[in-house]
Amino acid sequence: MSDEKRIRFGEHKVRPAGRHLMTIGRELIKDQFAAVVELVKNSFDADSPIVRISLKPFVDNSGKNGIEIVVSDEGHGMNYNTVLDKWMVPSTDDKLQRKFSPKGRTLQGRKGVGRYAVSILGDDMVLETVDENGEYTTLVMIWDNFVKAKYLDEVGILIEAYQTARKSGTVITIRGSNEYLEEWNFAQLQRLKFELKKLVPPIPRELEISHTEIDEFRIEITFGEFPDEEFRNRKEEITPYELLNFYDYRISGEIDGSGNAELDYYNNRIPESPAYRIKHKVDLNHPSTKIKQEYCGKLKIDFRVFDRDPDSIDGLISRGLKDPATGNYVGRREARNILDTYSGIGVFRNGFRIRPLGDSGYDWLELDKKRVQDPSFHIGSDQIIGFIHIESEEISHLEEKSARDGLKENRHFEGLKEISLQILRLLEEKRAIFRRETGLGRVNKDITKKINKLFDFKEIKDSLNKELERLRVDEKSKEKIREIIEDKEKESNRIAGELERAIAIYQGQATLGKIINVILHEGRKPLSYFKNQIPNIQNWVEDINQKYDPIVFDKIIDRLNSISEQSQVFVKLFEKVDPLSSKRRTKKHQANLENLVNKIVEVFEGELNSNQIQVYVRIDKSITFFGWPEDLYVTLTNLIDNSIYWLYKTKNKKIEIISYPSSDLIIIDYKDNGVGISKDLIESEIIFDPGFSRKTEGGTGLGLAIAGEAVSRNSGKLKAIYSEQGAYFRIELPLTPISDD
Repeated sequence: MSDEKRIRFGEHKVRPAGRHLMTIGRELIKDQFAAVVELVKNSFDADSPIVRISLKPFVDNSGKNGIEIVVSDEGHGMNYNTVLDKWMVPSTDDKLQRKFSPKGRTLQGRKGVGRYAVSILGDDMVLETVDENGEYTTLVMIWDNFVKAKYLDEVGILIEAYQTARKSGTVITIRGSNEYLEEWNFAQLQRLKFELKKLVPPIPRELEISHTEIDEFRIEITFGEFPDEEFRNRKEEITPYELLNFYDYRISGEIDGSGNAELDYYNNRIPESPAYRIKHKVDLNHPSTKIKQEYCGKLKIDFRVFDRDPDSIDGLISRGLKDPATGNYVGRREARNILDTYSGIGVFRNGFRIRPLGDSGYDWLELDKKRVQDPSFHIGSDQIIGFIHIESEEISHLEEKSARDGLKENRHFEGLKEISLQILRLLEEKRAIFRRETGLGRVNKDITKKINKLFDFKEIKDSLNKELERLRVDEKSKEKIREIIEDKEKESNRIAGELERAIAIYQGQATLGKIINVILHEGRKPLSYFKNQIPNIQNWVEDINQKYDPIVFDKIIDRLNSISEQSQVFVKLFEKVDPLSSKRRTKKHQANLENLVNKIVEVFEGELNSNQIQVYVRIDKSITFFGWPEDLYVTLTNLIDNSIYWLYKTKNKKIEIISYPSSDLIIIDYKDNGVGISKDLIESEIIFDPGFSRKTEGGTGLGLAIAGEAVSRNSGKLKAIYSEQGAYFRIELPLTPISDD
């Protein structure tokens, strides 16, 4: 029996510390801008048509500097009971339960703590509020009282109510010492304007967003005697940036809760060009996705992209980018600074931005990380101003953090990211095609052709012969000069050949990386067998060393035979990938096409089976081709790898590889019944450009580029053909041997 004796007991209640309000206010809020935004949202929730913000420095009776911040509105206000039972109750669920204001506005504040964020702005706060019945209620909060108090319920707050003839509305006045005034320097005041401008986005009419209440809500700001002329005694209404109308490219539209998107693409670089309608299905949770993703309700998206090369910046300025203070056109440097400041993809709920999503430099979609792979194709975070409108938390499951610093990173947020990236990818594709066709982007030419052009002496020889004729050089001297040129040409051709072979080896090894997963998948079973059986064999050997037992001996022999059989799996596996792992190129030779294709398919046998993909190879046994078999390995490996990726949602998945000779070519048709490739991507041939990839994650954009190079080295062509039934590629190779000189 226990010898412990109870000496005290009783039922108690949790008593928050006095500084609890500081914890959920000053310490929880991100910065002073977020605190002002919270007050603006409260005015919106009060059905006010306007919120007025005033920041004024002052000097008190003792000669000390300070700051006074006043936020006032013309909303429905509060009465004594509302202030006492709701405003004074931290974490109240009043707005969460009501959801809508009396006039039908969707309520912004749901956590019940935003009003305490004002403690970051000053030393004390005065609340004055008048309801629609003329009840005038006041209270004063001195924040230092809460810091000093041991318990929250020890701080007394005087609340008074009067009858008045004033109009309904609320005025919150915050006063702070010089310490708070110093927080509002020139840069901080600019930042406040910036945050307020980004708070309410422009509502594109074509999105048909019903935000009449937003249209009726205005934000007005007044500055007092600040030292900087730009703000001193200034008053202005917050309006959206004109910059938004001067985009180069844009994609906007709606995505429903199942990922079906109807979008319009605009290209402002083509004057008066019409919108291009795009229908797209956003698919989440590809098998390669590491993080679970979910659809997040209906989305309305508007992405506006700006090129940043000098000509594009000039175009941006010429379209009307002016200094709002002077009305003069800005210069290139200022234009870039404006883009730097206002760029970002914001997320908005009921018309208000959820900070910090959309802050300049807050790259929550990791666009810059992707852009490093291929700057000519991918769009960086400093090139885009975007707006994503989401539904309520109940519908979208996109929940705001209590600290007002973004959305909770749940599977619905991961879905939002993937949807956004897929929509942006559509814009990137259209933009890349336009830039390629107009010479603005990098035009791809295969490496083999570039090397051959680099070491092509024909133009030099022709020009030299003409010059020698003009100078009347004697024949003996001409011959000597020609010999020198020809020797140099032979040496250059030898170097070109070495470069081509080195590139081929590197491309083969790059392709080998694509089938590492295949090697791991195929090798997992024999490795597991070795791991489980070797300890058993070791134990049996020890038993035999002590005393011979024929039964145990037979077990050892049986397991060793099985290990030998399993080891053959590795032998065959490495035989399959050997053509890609060699450090030296073989010489061109005649190879049986059917045998070669079957070997390549065998490399992926495990992956194809696990993904339930049927492969049909129809090649006449008599067809041979003269060339480097490892190049065909490279080409088909990349095509099969792509098919496995894009066939994941197809039923009755299949790949067909068919070959037949024509009059002067060997034609290999490669088809799958996956999602296929859009006609404009095929016609532009951009899919063969290094860096181009339709994958939002994990795509290097090198597969088809490497495949095309490999075919080109064998004097052939790799073509993409449009098909409504899936991806369709054609490999054309010479029917007759071509010299390997």
